[in-house]
Amino acid sequence: MAILDLPLVANDRDMVGFRPFKALHHFKNLIADKEDTKQVFYIVEALKGRKPFDQAKAFIQSDKGRDFMIREDGNPISEKLDDHAAWADCGPETLAHHYISFMEREGLTAAGLAEESYDWRPREERPEDQVEWYLCRLRDTHDLFHVLTSYGRDALGEAALLGFSYEQNQNLGVKFIAYAAARQIKKVSGTKAPIYAAIKEGRALGKAAAKLAHMDVEKVMREDINDVRARLNIGEPVVYRECLRILESEGNTEAELLAPQAA
Repeated sequence: MAILDLPLVANDRDMVGFRPFKALHHFKNLIADKEDTKQVFYIVEALKGRKPFDQAKAFIQSDKGRDFMIREDGNPISEKLDDHAAWADCGPETLAHHYISFMEREGLTAAGLAEESYDWRPREERPEDQVEWYLCRLRDTHDLFHVLTSYGRDALGEAALLGFSYEQNQNLGVKFIAYAAARQIKKVSGTKAPIYAAIKEGRALGKAAAKLAHMDVEKVMREDINDVRARLNIGEPVVYRECLRILESEGNTEAELLAPQAA
């Protein structure tokens, strides 16, 4: 069935989500086993609230949203992003070149992130509606967020990017993980770096920027990455970089900070 033929919100979609004790339970599980990334999805689901759905519905019902649904029907963003050959003619300063370099360096694929989410909740158990298309778009553009914001995949980079993402989509679960991860970094490292300030900076940058999940991916991939950042008003993560410098000077290694890495 075409995306436009699906209901905006399926009858079986749970639109409520504020269960803090459930979120805390799953965060403890995540700390106990940093490889159990399914716990992240449980946390986000437990604290999602209504704001992300309100934003999803507003975008879906916009002209841009409907245009994207038509163009992406049967050709999801994850497949376009993983088709590196399609961007082979893009120059060295384009977003496509930086994205492909990042994904190959890190050994990542957009499809891989999607499969992790399906390990948590299989495709056949998900509501069939237009909101699901939007939520998948948020998920599949996560690594584009990394490239555009300059946040790395180190523990603090992931946490600060979650701060950025919270201001973009208003999911309280994302905010919870960002600060819980920052607390864990402080606890594990004993660092003097302003870790919480890096999360605050991420939130400020996310609030100031345009909605990255609403960008025309096919268009921006072929543009100069600095032009894209300027047009979308994506600022520099200065505090984050200073924190990395301090952490390194203190002798903290990424291996010691992996407890919050699953965020």
